[in-house]
Amino acid sequence: MTAIALYALPVQAARRIIVIENMRFTPASATVERGDEVVWINRDLVAHTATSAGAFDSHAIAPGQSWTYVARVPGRYAYGCSLHPTMKATLIVEKSRGRPASQ
Repeated sequence: MTAIALYALPVQAARRIIVIENMRFTPASATVERGDEVVWINRDLVAHTATSAGAFDSHAIAPGQSWTYVARVPGRYAYGCSLHPTMKATLIVEKSRGRPASQ
């Protein structure tokens, strides 16, 4: 009988930055892999939220502050600012492709 050892390489989660400025999310559409961190940074003069019904809700992000979300469920998420309904964007979460960890 032959034994086979399998080794899994560590996977490095990525971090995606979304900037809130001038009453908009930049980029307006962002694609990440499952397990990645998404960080919204508010560089505007007023508070904003990053809210997707049933998926995530940052609550108010004050000017100069940020909020981090770990994308766990693949899908396409329309989101916006609950304080400013004209602010809309999309977060696309893809299945992980097994990005290797940086050494």
